[in-house]
Amino acid sequence: MEILWFLIAMGLLAAVVVPYVRRRRGGIQLAAPGSPDAADPAAYGFVRQEELDMRLPGPDQDLLDVLDVVQHTQDWRAAAQLLAGTGKEGEVRWQRVQAFAGAASLELQQRPGVGGAWLRAWRSESPKDAGGAAVHAEFLVQQAWRSSSAGTDDFRIILEEARTVCGEAALLAPGDPVPYIIELAVGRGLGYAHEEFDRLWAKVIDRAPAHMGAHLAALHFWCEKWHGSRQEADQFATTAAARAPQGSLLAALPLFAVYEHLPEVNLVQGFYQGAVVTKAVEGALFAVHAARPDDPMLAHVRHLLVLFLVRSERWAEAMNQLLRVDGHVGALPWTHDSDPAAEYAVYRALAVAGYEANGGSPATLSQ
Repeated sequence: MEILWFLIAMGLLAAVVVPYVRRRRGGIQLAAPGSPDAADPAAYGFVRQEELDMRLPGPDQDLLDVLDVVQHTQDWRAAAQLLAGTGKEGEVRWQRVQAFAGAASLELQQRPGVGGAWLRAWRSESPKDAGGAAVHAEFLVQQAWRSSSAGTDDFRIILEEARTVCGEAALLAPGDPVPYIIELAVGRGLGYAHEEFDRLWAKVIDRAPAHMGAHLAALHFWCEKWHGSRQEADQFATTAAARAPQGSLLAALPLFAVYEHLPEVNLVQGFYQGAVVTKAVEGALFAVHAARPDDPMLAHVRHLLVLFLVRSERWAEAMNQLLRVDGHVGALPWTHDSDPAAEYAVYRALAVAGYEANGGSPATLSQ
């Protein structure tokens, strides 16, 4: 899952890939019958673009209610209470820590020097609160990636502080994998050696061996643009998928590895119908069908499937995924864009257009 982490604009995706996708969708011309401009997503009950929630990948009403209270009152106690009642063994705690940190980070960005005061009060008034320490560490990581260029002095200073706070959070919550998952992103930014990263990863899997969010964080370390290679990332993902317990969404991890290594501009005809992409998509679809309906990482996988299914021109399957995630866009791949709601809306419109151009309609779409 990554909620609000990467708000760095991907101009190439918006300016190059999306227009290319528009041109290639079965020869459909813009504004012709069946095109994104002619198809009406509202006919399927989809949420209007301006009403899409960019904070989360899927619904978590308890979290949203607490976020509203905290941001309205600037009182951190409701957040602390929610995290104290959230189990350490699952994915939900990690997602909630990310969401609270992201909310504070965005507040600070919108109101420099003032925003996020509730987090500062949380840490100063309750320094031994494990939830507050974890949120603080994640906040620092998000600040580093959002406000500083990788490799700069400011970037390293913020991440070094985040590493210190991760250590504090780990001491306050023995058995909780979240502080170590946060440090995975710190290690990526600070350039941990493979041996150092392996030691950190061992602490994570000792506590949560099938944690999907942890595996997504670790996958970034092994990717070509950081410290590894495409082969290492693929090996990490396929090994995790092969070892995944029944019903685990780790079977979808190879699709995330493929996504991390997509070419910025695709010049290969049929790339998304090729064996590598098709195998990863089928693995993710299998994982989605086998997962518990309440698995908190399910929405993350469904969102990424939307992108690949649209680019593969598998319209009906894309529509089925959209029915289950529409309303929330706080997940990859949309959060890689400066306007996640707009990026998601483009792909949603393309899915509707392709579906209708091939004989589909609201009446024929399975619910």
